[in-house]
Amino acid sequence: MMSLANLFTLSSLGALFHFPRFIMDRGGSRSDIGLMMGVMALSAVLCRPWIAEMVDRIGRKRSYTLACLILGGMPLTYLLFQGNLADFYVPLFLVRIAHGIGVALAFTASFTYISDIVPEGRLNEGLGMFGTTALMGMAIGPAIGEPVIIAFGFSAYFLTAALLAICALVIHLPLPETYIQRNKVGSSSFLSVILRKKIMVVTGLALLFGVGMAAYGSFVSPYGQERGMTYVSLYYLCYSAAAILTRIVGGRLADRVGEDRILPYGFCMNGIGLLTLVFLNSPWILVLSGLITGSGHGLLFPCLNALAIREESINIRGKINGIFTGGVDAGVFLGSSTLGYVGDWLGFPVIFMIAGLALITGLLVFKAAEPAFH
Repeated sequence: MMSLANLFTLSSLGALFHFPRFIMDRGGSRSDIGLMMGVMALSAVLCRPWIAEMVDRIGRKRSYTLACLILGGMPLTYLLFQGNLADFYVPLFLVRIAHGIGVALAFTASFTYISDIVPEGRLNEGLGMFGTTALMGMAIGPAIGEPVIIAFGFSAYFLTAALLAICALVIHLPLPETYIQRNKVGSSSFLSVILRKKIMVVTGLALLFGVGMAAYGSFVSPYGQERGMTYVSLYYLCYSAAAILTRIVGGRLADRVGEDRILPYGFCMNGIGLLTLVFLNSPWILVLSGLITGSGHGLLFPCLNALAIREESINIRGKINGIFTGGVDAGVFLGSSTLGYVGDWLGFPVIFMIAGLALITGLLVFKAAEPAFH
C-alpha cells in the first residue's frame, strides 16, 4: 500500500518535470528555470534537520500524511499565477519553497517506513523494489502531464498533479505506524549523525547524484522542445523502464556481493547516459540516454540508501534517511541553480556535459573513500 501511495506521489512530482515549460511560456529564461526548480530543492535541504527529527519523533506515517497534504495543495496554488513571470516571481518563489518541504517530508518518511519493515538481509532489494514505484511515477507523471498541457493547457496540468498527490493521501491512511520515538533517551542528535564518516561520504556521493538528477529533471524537457522533439516524455519512459528492470535484476545481487561492488558501475552508467545527451539530434538519442542513465539510477539510489542505513538503529533511521535524501536534494539545488546559468551562457549541451562529469567524479570519490565503509 505504501508502494502504491508512493507511485501516486511520484507521478505528481514527475508531472512537474514539465514545469519549466510553464516558466518559459510565461516569459522566463533558462536561468529562471534553474532558480525556480533549484529553490524547491534548496528548501528541501534547509528543512532536513527538522524533517529528519520529525520522522523519528511523530512517526513515519503521520509525517507522510502531512507530506501528501502539502503535495496535493501546492499545485493548486499555481492556478493563481497568470500573466508574465515577472508579475508573480516572488510569490511563485515562496510557493516553490513550501512545495520543496513537502517533497523532503515525503521522501524521508516513505523510505524510512520501508526500511523499518524490510528484513535486514534483503535491505537493498527491498528499498530497490519500493523505489520502482517512484521510477514508474517518474515515467507516468511526465507521460500524463505532457499531453494534458498540449490538449487542455496549464490549469488542467496543475489540477492533474494535485489529484495524483491526493490519491496517495487516501491510499496510505489505513496503514499502521511502524515506529514513534517515545523519549529522547539514547537518541543521537542530527549533528552527531551527520558527522559520522560513513554518513558524510554517502551524503557527498548523494549530492553528486543529485546534480545528475537536476540535469534531467529540469532541462531535458525544454532541451528536447528546443531540438524539435515532439514527445520528450519518451526519455522519462525509457529512463524509468531501465531503472526498474535494473532493480528487479540487480537488487538481490547487491545484498549478496555488497553495495561497494555495485556502486562503481552505477556511477559510470549514470554519467555516460547524461553525456550522451550532448549529441541530441533525434528521438533515438533520447531513448539511448534514458536507457543508460536509468540503468545507472537503478543501481545507484538503493545501493547508496542501503549503505547509509545498514546495521543502524531504528531510532535514528529517520535522521539518516533525512541526511541521505537531503544530500540528493542539495545536489539538485546546486545543479539546477548553476546549470541554468550555464545553459544561458553556453547552451543546453554543456549542461549535460557538466552533469555527466559530476557523476564520473562520484566514481573517483567513492574509490578514494571506499575504506570508510569497511
